[in-house]
Amino acid sequence: MNELFKALVVDKTENDFTVNVKKVTIQDLQAGDVLIKVSYSSVNYKDGLASTPDGKIVRSYPFIPGIDLAGVVVSSNDSRFKAGDEVIATSYEIGVAHYGGYSEYAQIPAEWVVPLPEGLSLKEAMVYGTAGFTAALSVQRLEENGLTPEKGSVLVTGATGGVGSIAVAILAKRGYHVVASTGKQSEHDFLIEIGASEILSREDVTGEKIRALDKQLWAAAVDPVGGKTLASILSKITYNGSVAVSGLTGGGDVPTTVFPFILRGVNLLGIDSVYCPMETRIALWKRMATDFKPDNLLNVMNKEVSLEELPNDLSSILKGEARGRTIVKL
Repeated sequence: MNELFKALVVDKTENDFTVNVKKVTIQDLQAGDVLIKVSYSSVNYKDGLASTPDGKIVRSYPFIPGIDLAGVVVSSNDSRFKAGDEVIATSYEIGVAHYGGYSEYAQIPAEWVVPLPEGLSLKEAMVYGTAGFTAALSVQRLEENGLTPEKGSVLVTGATGGVGSIAVAILAKRGYHVVASTGKQSEHDFLIEIGASEILSREDVTGEKIRALDKQLWAAAVDPVGGKTLASILSKITYNGSVAVSGLTGGGDVPTTVFPFILRGVNLLGIDSVYCPMETRIALWKRMATDFKPDNLLNVMNKEVSLEELPNDLSSILKGEARGRTIVKL
């Protein structure tokens, strides 16, 4: 197959950095066992970093970003997949060291490909994307550590972002009282729509001072923010509660003490969606198509964009202007 197709290509030289939609061929792609005609991709924070000259995500240039993709198999050298299969590919080296989803076709190692589970469309899979998978993994880990709706309310920070909004929706689906934290006053209606029972400002969460131990407020938290926010949350989690942390938009340093852990038995759960084992990954995607699937999943998505419109949204997500999920229609 030698036909030309569109891809978003970032390139960096000593004197210039460009982000352009270009025409490429299959021969321009990196090797992979499974050739996929991409239907949808999505916009994640890592993708925004990949579209900047100093994002420290892309390892070599020129490069096709996009850490997520969902589409239909064209051909496969691996017996697990055949032409016509609907599949998802996220995480691993996709969009970082291996050409990603911002392309009408992608070649992906078979070990990174997940069959689309029954009950989920290709579009819904990318409304989830890596952000949604991270949110689902966070909720699953919290429940594995004993969280139930009867234990108390669950805080979600960065609630209007990708991980946060999907976490709010999944937790609401599971019957939890969800406390959503956001710095965006204008998005309260959106958060109520996707399932938040209560809304707090960032300042309400962090307070004026981070104490070693503070008033116990939440049974658990989903935190893609990190930094001082995480430190404050840890001091306010109830006895034997847990915090699932997956990001560092608030910084990588966490000014906490050992007291929440040794006096209240608080659990800090690290959430990694990149190298999550395939067995766990496939099982979780099935849950995301069934008992984890919000009734309003497609409503969580803010908008759908084309490749040509994509650079503006990559810029917006880095500025903290994203709302819900943005998917890219190929």
